[in-house]
Amino acid sequence: MSDDEREEKELDLSSPEVVTKYKTAAEIVNKALKLVVSECKPKAKIVDICEKGDSYIREQTGNVYKNVKRKIERGVAFPTCISVNNTVCHFSPLASDEAVLEEGDILKIDMACHIDGFIAAVAHTHALQDGPVTGRAADVIAAANTAAEVALRLVRPGKKNKDVTEAIQKVAAAYDCKIVEGVLSHQMKQFVIDGNKVVLSVTNPDTRVDDAEFEENEVYAIDIVTSTGEGKPKLLDEKQTTIYKRAVDKSYHLKMKASRFIFSEISQKFPIMPFTARALEEKRARLGLVECVNHELLQPYPVLHEKPGDYVAHIKFTVLLMPNGSDRVTSYPLQELQPTKTIEDPDIKAWLALGTKTKKKGGGKKKKGKKGDKADESAEAEPMDSTNGQE
Repeated sequence: MSDDEREEKELDLSSPEVVTKYKTAAEIVNKALKLVVSECKPKAKIVDICEKGDSYIREQTGNVYKNVKRKIERGVAFPTCISVNNTVCHFSPLASDEAVLEEGDILKIDMACHIDGFIAAVAHTHALQDGPVTGRAADVIAAANTAAEVALRLVRPGKKNKDVTEAIQKVAAAYDCKIVEGVLSHQMKQFVIDGNKVVLSVTNPDTRVDDAEFEENEVYAIDIVTSTGEGKPKLLDEKQTTIYKRAVDKSYHLKMKASRFIFSEISQKFPIMPFTARALEEKRARLGLVECVNHELLQPYPVLHEKPGDYVAHIKFTVLLMPNGSDRVTSYPLQELQPTKTIEDPDIKAWLALGTKTKKKGGGKKKKGKKGDKADESAEAEPMDSTNGQE
């Protein structure tokens, strides 16, 4: 790596150019999500919709930063996934897969886009139905949404990662739901989708992370998955795994010709970002990927499941910790929700009342905005109305 590139690596939000790249990536991924939601109809093939999401991101990112001196990498930072009902995450099937959507399905749509390695990630939950979402389906979506709104207010300089972990579990419990174990919210840096600073979804003896404090000019992908079940998803079938990421720190001399061919293709096309096996030649990929994974050259993103009948919701957003407050750059409006539970807990209400911005019109006001921020916050946190639609 040259000195120039190393210097580039250290770029953060203190550079206006970096902020612009994050926001451009966010604008594209938000529009891609809107497109994917509009394509989700009963009997639509999941693979076709995933492909449309990825194609849109490739096309739109291809239209920006074309006339610059230095070639800028841009495109899909995480392939479009549509995980249905009790499937928790990472479902992005191969071209030969015939799975279709059905009326009443609860869909988790997950995708990410990058420009010059600056990543905007988003996930959204959509019920394939007309009219308001009710019952336990509404509870699980409201739990994810309210937890996301609380996290947005607690991911701020001076707060710690464990503050967020504790708070989102409390929110899920208020809706009689569980936060799904094993989901991590990561700091993101240039070309790094899973940075070292992380927020655990659930604290338990098996998964421990270093205590960390949020700092100004950092970027996070806050990832919240809720379930009406136990929140302990299982891998049912390794063959469902289609998303991988190259483990750049590992090396091994592959024995099979098919593996060497596939790994060479991956190294050229997808040197850093996660990718879908759909982008590779299918028969050869099936053979070659196994050896690559067995020798840890690739990190798989497994398709996990809760029990049949459990409802699962997923909301992920990208937040820029700017000097003037937290800027949530990726989101999509929820459908009308009519949950069976309402938020009565004073702690949760207090968290939701925090502002996320230090607005200029407030003079020298600092981030801990109280009443003065309320009006501003309503624009920031629009979905909250639907969450507490019962009140």
